Amino acid sequence: MPHNGFGNGSTPILQRVGLAGAAARFAQRSYAADYVALGFVVAGWVLIQLFVNPFHRMFSLDNRAIQYPFAVHERVPVLWSVVFAGLIPFLIILAWSALVRAGVQKTQVTVLGLFVALMLTSLLTDIIKNAVGRPRPDLLSRCKPARGTSKNALVAWTVCTETNQHILQEGWRSFPSGHSSFSFGGFGYLYLFFCGQMHVFRPRTDLGRCLLAFFPLLCALMVACSRLADYRHDVYDVTCGGLLGMLIAWFSYRRYYPPLRSVMCDVPYDKADLAGPDGFSKLDDEEAVARPFIPRSGTSSEEVYQLQETEPSRST
Repeated sequence: MPHNGFGNGSTPILQRVGLAGAAARFAQRSYAADYVALGFVVAGWVLIQLFVNPFHRMFSLDNRAIQYPFAVHERVPVLWSVVFAGLIPFLIILAWSALVRAGVQKTQVTVLGLFVALMLTSLLTDIIKNAVGRPRPDLLSRCKPARGTSKNALVAWTVCTETNQHILQEGWRSFPSGHSSFSFGGFGYLYLFFCGQMHVFRPRTDLGRCLLAFFPLLCALMVACSRLADYRHDVYDVTCGGLLGMLIAWFSYRRYYPPLRSVMCDVPYDKADLAGPDGFSKLDDEEAVARPFIPRSGTSSEEVYQLQETEPSRST
């Protein structure tokens, strides 16, 4: 029985002659499929920005949770959030790669993982924002309800008199916080990258490496807190946004790098080793990959970290 899934007697696609075989071999040895998928993610995000309006949840004028003032000047505008959480991690990764001479393949997968984390976070955040339609804390300042609107009854968004549609529609995009998810997506990915490159989770790692690795998370937290100070979101929005961004950052990082407790956590997966002659292959056990040597006979076969210090001999 053939195991390639193309029928009896058929040739595996990677061994075929012609355009289909060449394309399959190229996709196996490169990250073309990831770039194409990333392009679809970007296109989806752009379409949402252009054509999708949020769900307008009904509100009440006597709801104190939406009576906060509208901040004309934000502490961290959208452009600066992109610079902080997108451009700066990108430049740091490039500088790191040049400093340690990481090579083209390692630099490519690291930057690709960062872009995937940022764009996938942005897409999912906007999908949830528009679907939930939760009012922002400054909704009434944006809405400017018409005179005579009942204060103790639920009303629709049609009572608003604000003429700037961007300001008005953004009033129903509170959950989750986009700044929080984007900052934790970018800075969270940089945190994971630092942890892997400096082996932060090895036994007895020095405090300096830990502080350097955790500094991006502090930056992400400061961006998220600025949304509370501007009354753009409440704690619930910011917390969920941060968790969403961190989860996607971890997902994107782990697609290209081993676990942080692995001995080889600083080395990305080799694309050429992920597929067999038929296009699919079982990955090696990560515990086996993380074991740097074969234990001597009579010793324990449990996973031993290569960099772990030996226990000092006790005096008899």
